[in-house]
Amino acid sequence: MRRSCLQQNQHGGIVAKLIVLLGLLAFFVSLYLVRSPVLRFAGEEWIVEDSLDKADVLIVLSGDSFYGDRATRAAELFREGKAPLVVASGKRLRPNAGVGELMEHDLIERGVPKDKILRFVHDADSTKEEAEALAKLAKTKKWRKAIIVTSNYHTRRARYIFRRIFPQDVETRVASARDGDFDPEHWWEKRKSTKEFVRELAGMMVAMWELHGGSEKTVTTQGIVGLRGLTPQRLV
Repeated sequence: MRRSCLQQNQHGGIVAKLIVLLGLLAFFVSLYLVRSPVLRFAGEEWIVEDSLDKADVLIVLSGDSFYGDRATRAAELFREGKAPLVVASGKRLRPNAGVGELMEHDLIERGVPKDKILRFVHDADSTKEEAEALAKLAKTKKWRKAIIVTSNYHTRRARYIFRRIFPQDVETRVASARDGDFDPEHWWEKRKSTKEFVRELAGMMVAMWELHGGSEKTVTTQGIVGLRGLTPQRLV
């Protein structure tokens, strides 16, 4: 009798374990089947684009892609009459050369007149430091509205940072530039775009930690993107 009960308990335990294993298998299969829609949704929702009214300046952030996508988007907005001036913000790479020169070349090649481009040289190592340098320039130039042009995957973090660092009387909006290396619908399929997305998530957490005490300026949204030969320290 006792032996029969033990056999029944063992049999019941095996069945229970089998049910649990089948349940886990079904769960992971379901995750695998829905991974594409979920990851696509995450990529698309990460990108933001503000409603773009006419502004005083278009500011193209440093770090453009191999294809010059940020410069392309800025040139499009310039031709649409969104702003009369384009700032080519570029990190200095050598004493007399930097990213700004390349960006200026890209803008001119895409139809922006050279006299409508303001090359801004800086030594920033992060978006936060770049925003701080550009904030000084905005104050010097007395701009009231600025459109920040940056890569699609970088828009959410850029908007968060600029709205907390720029002077309260300067309205900032973000314009998203498509990126040849980051497709929001398939970003997880390529190593480079996956690393970029993860880096942005980490960068956003750092920005929130560093700027958690700052208040965001309120603007209407739907969901942006140095002076030649002068560094920020020499601007007065």
